[in-house]
Amino acid sequence: MKISYNWLKEYVSGIPAPEVVADILTGCGLEVESSETWYSVKGGLKGVVIGEVLTCMKHPGSDHLSLTTVNVGLPEPLKIVCGASNVAAGQKVAVATIGATLFFNEKEITIQRAKIRGELSEGMICAEDELGTGSSHEGILVLDPSAIPGTLAKDYFKVEEDTVFEIGLTPNRSDATSHIGVARDLAAVLNCMPGRQDSDLVNLKIPGTSDFNDSGQGRRIEVIIEDAESCPRYSGLTFTGITVKESPTWLKNRLNAVGLRPINNIVDITNFILMELGHPLHAFDADQVKGDKVIIKKYPEQKKFITLDEVERELTPQDLMICNAEGPMCIAGVFGGLKSGVTPATTSVFLESAFFSPRGIRKTARHHGLQTDASFRFERGADISITVYALKRAASLIREIAGGEIASAIVDVYPQPKEPVQVFLSFAHLDRLIGKTLKRETVKNILASLGISILSEPVEALILEIPSYKVDVTREADVIEEILRIYGYNNIEFPSAIRSSISASPSPDPEKIMNKTAETLCSNGFTEIMNNSLTRSSYYENNPDFPAEHCVRILNPLSRDLDVMRQTLLYGGLESLEYNQNRKNADCKLFEFGNCYGLYPGQGNESPLKKYREENHLALFMTGRAQVENWNSLNRKVDIYDLKGFVDTLLFRCGISDFVLETRTETSGVFSQGIAYRMGDKTLVTLGTLAPALIKKFDLRQDVHYADFNWSLLFSKVKGEDRSVSELPKFPEVRRDLAIELDRTVLYSDLEKLAFATEKKLLKKVGLFDVYEGEKIETGKKSYALYFILQDDQKTLTDEEIDKAMNRLIRVYTDKFNARVR
Repeated sequence: MKISYNWLKEYVSGIPAPEVVADILTGCGLEVESSETWYSVKGGLKGVVIGEVLTCMKHPGSDHLSLTTVNVGLPEPLKIVCGASNVAAGQKVAVATIGATLFFNEKEITIQRAKIRGELSEGMICAEDELGTGSSHEGILVLDPSAIPGTLAKDYFKVEEDTVFEIGLTPNRSDATSHIGVARDLAAVLNCMPGRQDSDLVNLKIPGTSDFNDSGQGRRIEVIIEDAESCPRYSGLTFTGITVKESPTWLKNRLNAVGLRPINNIVDITNFILMELGHPLHAFDADQVKGDKVIIKKYPEQKKFITLDEVERELTPQDLMICNAEGPMCIAGVFGGLKSGVTPATTSVFLESAFFSPRGIRKTARHHGLQTDASFRFERGADISITVYALKRAASLIREIAGGEIASAIVDVYPQPKEPVQVFLSFAHLDRLIGKTLKRETVKNILASLGISILSEPVEALILEIPSYKVDVTREADVIEEILRIYGYNNIEFPSAIRSSISASPSPDPEKIMNKTAETLCSNGFTEIMNNSLTRSSYYENNPDFPAEHCVRILNPLSRDLDVMRQTLLYGGLESLEYNQNRKNADCKLFEFGNCYGLYPGQGNESPLKKYREENHLALFMTGRAQVENWNSLNRKVDIYDLKGFVDTLLFRCGISDFVLETRTETSGVFSQGIAYRMGDKTLVTLGTLAPALIKKFDLRQDVHYADFNWSLLFSKVKGEDRSVSELPKFPEVRRDLAIELDRTVLYSDLEKLAFATEKKLLKKVGLFDVYEGEKIETGKKSYALYFILQDDQKTLTDEEIDKAMNRLIRVYTDKFNARVR
């Protein structure tokens, strides 16, 4: 949100310099993210001065150029070549001197000394649009004869200079969505500073409305609230005889400084009040209020409505509408309608000042994708008590700027007035939470500066009444936070003693295991990514692996691309790969830890009928080259076996080995080939090469290999972080190779498992070094070449012992798998 320094000065007396104000605001919770100097004329006309044309003659080398000498207050006049047809001796003009920067046609032009057709030019005589003071380019701008040469153009044209702060406003600070709200905090901090005397206290100056008079009886528009829950209060005022025209310069400057485009005097006044008080107003052409009735209601059926941006929108039954006797005029608190707004032909205005339910405004704005200045404030909670004051303030400005008369008394429909919030504040709790004992008088002064009233003072406590603009202050802790904000977090000293409690950490520690896993992956060339837990529902439509009915849907999504919680880390990772590929980074190894969410039917007597499930997962992604491109490296692409190697490493580091491998040749829509690591009836890890159809959806141009760890399940199986250490073996190991022919359906994992089950004492390792299918091998058969590492920890193995062990292995392979030794 943009806040103008000059505008703040109207409400706070004795305001310090802009850089000091920025530090104060940041310190009290209104973080100033940036600040910039703003000029009412872009660039501030730096380097532009008033000059007098002394002489003017035709350029000898051009029919349309003139040679001039111009007095700009220097000892010697400037020689300037001018192309304007209306230049003449004796004129007072605006001159851009050498080094000046002009902003013309959205281009930045720096004036330099130059030769034009052989003649020296030491500046530029400017037209109105070149200066930025108007739009005419008919010729140079000729000034009043009374203008004094050498006067700075910014002084002559009365260019306003301002400092504009960009404040990162948190959602709970609805009281600070205005200049008066920010000024209130600023004044409170200034008055709380050490050494401040009563005579030095700054005052918050709130504009008065004593000149308001609503005794007119010309025209009264009736207000009917049909949905008091969505619109607890609605105030209105009618004006007649107004003139819609351009706003005065001071008003346009105020709006331009904070990024609002001036439109006309009536609309500009409503925007001025919005930025001054933080309360949105809306102006209707009173002649478009059919039947002289304003009805606040919702339409039960879907209805078409054209908004100010000329877009036809389909209303929902949850959209609150401002209607006349014939139909809707405005989406309440969000956006106006095309036909009911103020136009140059408008002579009567009905001004709306209302309070709408924040929840309803938020849902409507999100549904229609309309983020307006009004919805920004209403959805955070506007001040319900200032609807009438805002009308009176606007009325004063309308009568001053647009003329006209107030045609009726203020209509204020407030069926159930809201009672002020009362909070009990204990000084003991205040001191404990802040960590410092504050002077009680200081606390009371801070509360008074914030507009919080003290109703009574029990022993070591206060009973407070919270003003309606502090919608987020409802508890004692909220009041303490307000006091601490103004007192200053930096004014709380570090304690000399540190108090802590002993906390037991679980074993194994989940954070430690996760960090070790991340370190292992990073040391092997992986990069960690973090994606949004919210994703688009379209990923799960017609998806057999992750059905749409299992999605946890967001009731008020920020956008249609963020309308469900993710069921898997897969799609976020593919989006990251697509992002990298589009930026010429096609070789990626990525990993992500994150929660996945689902909605599944309950079992047995569980209630509700469906329950939510949240699981932690780890995802690995590999694509592109296996090694960094180099003159002596192979240009090999990563494959499923590279990924499996990392998966095995991670499982080994977690101490997990009692799993069963299950191959998957076609795993529905996700994998074209894959492997599942299973423990009992549960899947621990699934990995594989992603299906081409899925890759194509993300415009990826190479294979992607993906592994998904059910980290919640995996962690429950971790056996601990301890590692046993043993001495190096004293006796040699022996390797024996074995080539066997068996059915194609037999897996290497089955052979490995059977070998360790058969030879438990001597067998240390089994490996596969060749697979062959082809000539001299029967159809439906294949040949495996295996190696076996045998070792006895107590003695050197003899040939007889080795042969016995190998014969046992051959026998079980023959009996179990009908294998034949080649």
